[in-house]
Amino acid sequence: MIRIENLSKTFTMHNQGGAIIPVMAGGALQVAPGECVGLIGQSGAGKSTLMRMVYGNYLAASGRIMIGDLDVAQAAPRQIIRLRRETLGYVSQFLRVVPRVPTIEVVAEPLLQLGVEPAAARARAAALLAQLNIPERLWSLSPTTFSGGEQQRVNIARGFAHRYPALLLDEPTASLDAVNRAVVLDLILEAKARGAAILGIFHDEAARATVCDRLIDVTGFMPKAAA
Repeated sequence: MIRIENLSKTFTMHNQGGAIIPVMAGGALQVAPGECVGLIGQSGAGKSTLMRMVYGNYLAASGRIMIGDLDVAQAAPRQIIRLRRETLGYVSQFLRVVPRVPTIEVVAEPLLQLGVEPAAARARAAALLAQLNIPERLWSLSPTTFSGGEQQRVNIARGFAHRYPALLLDEPTASLDAVNRAVVLDLILEAKARGAAILGIFHDEAARATVCDRLIDVTGFMPKAAA
């Protein structure tokens, strides 16, 4: 479902005379349906950079990033928008939403964009918020006023609202207590059981051991001069 081949990335430092900094070379991995692969490696090795390239936030210098039949490295913006709406979910470390939008609408939005009937979309959102222990009295409020842990749980609920065939997870258990951490791990295991291909960054070793089938050290993708 996710296949990366010979991926490379450079950054151009415009404030330093246009210097080109290579940060990745020869990146390659595969994630099958129903599999969770964890990215590991030293700080600065490129874990987050790789995730952002898979999601289409960063352009690759070369190589292929196949999500199903679409090469994200070559895709047009409209194709990436459709991919994100229908196929590829992303739970980042930080919640970014429009202020003053109620929490239940934030979580239901991915389903509403797919044309799901509003009552059904909000019912799914409510079920996830309850599962993640967000009090019902908060559902009508904007999550921008919530604590870090509450925002993280709203972000997770939003990311799991639609049953995406592929998921990117960036530290999904960070900032969570033991009870809510267990809920999130259960959601990941449920997604695997229905066949989702999951690529994630998990600094929590116990979480990795629970949900990851394999680990890939991205230090091996660093250019030789930078490794």
